[in-house]
Amino acid sequence: MKKVGVVALLFLSLPVLTSCGYALVGRGNVLPADVRSIHVPAFVNRTTRVEIEQRLTQAVASELVARAGLRIVSDPDDTDAILRGEITSVSITPVAFNDQGRATRYQVSINAGIELVDHRKDDAIIWKNDHYSFSESYAVEAGSLDAFDQETRALQELAELFAESVVASILEGF
Repeated sequence: MKKVGVVALLFLSLPVLTSCGYALVGRGNVLPADVRSIHVPAFVNRTTRVEIEQRLTQAVASELVARAGLRIVSDPDDTDAILRGEITSVSITPVAFNDQGRATRYQVSINAGIELVDHRKDDAIIWKNDHYSFSESYAVEAGSLDAFDQETRALQELAELFAESVVASILEGF
């Protein structure tokens, strides 16, 4: 008799447990269902790091297409939503060294303000984070003579990771 009560309790609580709002990471999407197009103007760059806004904007736009299935439009008058970004700081700091004291790993930190608005509803905010923070590290070959090229490649890879992080935060409502 006691087992029947436990089974009945589990069966009755199943709808509550499955509707608690949790979803698997990478599976959520809180965008309004009727948002199908997005305009992503170049992020504003408030740093001294040249071209970082181009890399981040392009990576975020590509991730929105891949992950959310949105269509990128160039004319803000023809879009459902607009994603705006402002990069406020970028720092690159050595965090690991070899026996000769040369850096072998760097930590990149990017801070930005990002907002997604519903352009059809007088730019009502769908998602906003004024203090979005992203950090990742990358390794360099200490003996390589092309340190600049290594940094450029690393920034491109980090831009893609930044984009994955931003779009996941937007779609999953974090």
